[in-house]
Amino acid sequence: MKFDFIGKRYWWFALSALFMLPGLISMAIQGFNLGIDFTGGTLLDLKFAQPVSVAQVRDVMKDYNLEGSTIQLATGAQGETANSVFIRTHVLEENERTAVLNGLKQKVGAFEVLRIEKVGAVIGSELTKQAVIALVVSWLLIIAYISFRFEFKFGISAIIALIHDVVVVLGIFSLFRLEVDAAFVAAMLTIVGYSINDTIVIFDRIRENLKSHRKSESFQDLVNRSIWQTMTRSIYTVVTVLFCSLALYFFGGETTRNFALALTVGFVSGAYSSVCNASPIWVTLKEMSERHRVETKIKGSK
Repeated sequence: MKFDFIGKRYWWFALSALFMLPGLISMAIQGFNLGIDFTGGTLLDLKFAQPVSVAQVRDVMKDYNLEGSTIQLATGAQGETANSVFIRTHVLEENERTAVLNGLKQKVGAFEVLRIEKVGAVIGSELTKQAVIALVVSWLLIIAYISFRFEFKFGISAIIALIHDVVVVLGIFSLFRLEVDAAFVAAMLTIVGYSINDTIVIFDRIRENLKSHRKSESFQDLVNRSIWQTMTRSIYTVVTVLFCSLALYFFGGETTRNFALALTVGFVSGAYSSVCNASPIWVTLKEMSERHRVETKIKGSK
């Protein structure tokens, strides 16, 4: 007998709440560790006597807990080294800046300081606000589209599952004080796209099975059957994308590590929520609707 996903739905709902609650508390209490893309920072423009690589500079920055800094070689660099390097960090005080420059001089080589200045945030508060509005509008459009193609209850179920995935990833980054930067925003949008795609595949199977639905078969059994019919596809898809995100995490370097981690957590959460949240929520809404319809019919017949 195959596993009864829908019969255990309240366990899945409790598990999801358990995953989200610490993150929500963390977000309310300590917020996020916003990177320089959100907060602005200090720009160091250095010209070394000998060509240097990004890895050399980043190794030194690690000594000052600045390994997440943006490090770029000057345009026209030959291969993986160049004489001119741009370093963008969070705002450095005078003593911190002096320590970093001394460290670079000792471990990488002599250099000339071309420019040191404070720079503004790439992603300002206004852009953040617009991104949130765009996300909410996209959710409303998803509800409208799924309601048109499927049913309104499908749309509500899909959006609740999406919100679950977003909150799980945001919660982990807040809880462990991982840096939130522009790449993280890109990762969140990728997760939303993956999760809704996985959910739609299961919903499409449910819709197809509804056409041949027998009254002797409950909604629970129908959805369980639909989930198992798409399970192989869901496993293949999530394993494939995890190969890519984990490879990026382990071999992509420091600058893409948080991006890859967000993708990995989001893909796992998206696969889980498509099966254990979206479809069970639809069944719950469907059963509530059916109970209401029957109660109304009984009252009307009296």
